[in-house]
Amino acid sequence: MSYCDTCVVRNRAICSALDPNEIEAMSASGRRRVLQPGQSLLWEGDESAIVANVIRGIMKLTSSTEDGREQIVGLVYPADFVGRPYGSTSLYSVTALDETEVCIYGRGDFEQFAQSHPAMEHKLLERTLSELDRTRRWMLLLGRKSANERIASFLLEMADRLSPHGAGLSGGCAPVDDHIAFDLPLSRQQIGDVQGLTIETVSRQFNRLKSDGIIALPSRRAVIVNDREALMDLAG
Repeated sequence: MSYCDTCVVRNRAICSALDPNEIEAMSASGRRRVLQPGQSLLWEGDESAIVANVIRGIMKLTSSTEDGREQIVGLVYPADFVGRPYGSTSLYSVTALDETEVCIYGRGDFEQFAQSHPAMEHKLLERTLSELDRTRRWMLLLGRKSANERIASFLLEMADRLSPHGAGLSGGCAPVDDHIAFDLPLSRQQIGDVQGLTIETVSRQFNRLKSDGIIALPSRRAVIVNDREALMDLAG
């Protein structure tokens, strides 16, 4: 069996729009690659030479100021698409947060294939619009939501994307007595960077949620959501 036949995100990635023969044709121009934590796939400002589907793992999208300060501007999960088709330059760096497996295609080959397969172009447009909607929600979060609303929203997204019950797929999460358990891909400092909060504020909000029984924190990275409804109420 080919990698595509056994791909765990086959039904959720952009290639889900293709039939088996089209999948076989597309896979001929792709290759698998495993990235270790901290290893980058794309670099901000470099030529946009490749695009990729994320098979497993989580990656961060970062942009830097002229003096070298880095800002996390997004996260990429299994079944997500990274890279910039029809664009010559990458606008951000893409770096693995944990061991990550991706399916890579040359940008030119992917563009040519997509142009001859309207269903895939349509799927790519849907993903682009969904990413735009997510960015607008992020603007609302940073501009209007309080610290506890931001952290609650962040944990809900993590639960939805990393839990087997949600859209994500990761070996670091599992249901625990009908609760949702997962491992955070970010440190407290990185969560603060993403949410526009200090590390002290992030820690206070986590401890408050733990004291209220809404979440449990078995370890530094592990989270168990005990009361999803309460977390949704806090997220506004």
